[in-house]
Amino acid sequence: MGKFPIDDVLSILREEIKKYKEPAVTEISRSRDPFRVLISTVLSLRTKDEVTREASKRLFEQANNPKTMLAIPVEELEQIIYPVGFYKTKARKIHEICRILLEKHDGKVPDELDELLALPGVGRKTANLVVTLGFGKLGICVDTHVHRITNRWGLVRTRTPEETEMALRKTLPKKYWIEFNDLLVTFGQNVCKPISPLCSKCPISQYCPKIGVTKHR
Repeated sequence: MGKFPIDDVLSILREEIKKYKEPAVTEISRSRDPFRVLISTVLSLRTKDEVTREASKRLFEQANNPKTMLAIPVEELEQIIYPVGFYKTKARKIHEICRILLEKHDGKVPDELDELLALPGVGRKTANLVVTLGFGKLGICVDTHVHRITNRWGLVRTRTPEETEMALRKTLPKKYWIEFNDLLVTFGQNVCKPISPLCSKCPISQYCPKIGVTKHR
């Protein structure tokens, strides 16, 4: 990982994030139910955490497996998950996902990236979250927070989250893979923000080269 003290930094972040609420999908993943992780992650895309948390709760109270969820009409599904971003599109995608899980996977969520990526509306972020949080298997989930922060740290020099994932797979010690997304998402939501990060209260500021940061608080 070059000169960046990744071991020290992640040790500090483990303590730092205890001050804040964990991401909605992480909270939902405590059930160790890959289906819940999959559906809640689909809901979370371009949606604030609190909205995702409440929409997921409402939906899983109505249905908690592909068969019962597919039985809910799309129009009703839209009402249940509203106001998540793109709720009409997501309602249709959820129906399609449930149908495919029943037809091709015996109603179970697959635990391999390629099979997950074949599901409608499932990209690498969602697939990796299902693999890591749903099944406890090795994977690196990279969302906008992970992409932004690792570039600020100088761990990677990449243009897209997918490029960041591939770079981290080559350099990040595997012992950190599963927890990496949780640590950086919570840190990114509360401290290392996209615009004007809170560097004055950052516990790892001394280690951070702040690459690309032009304004901070």
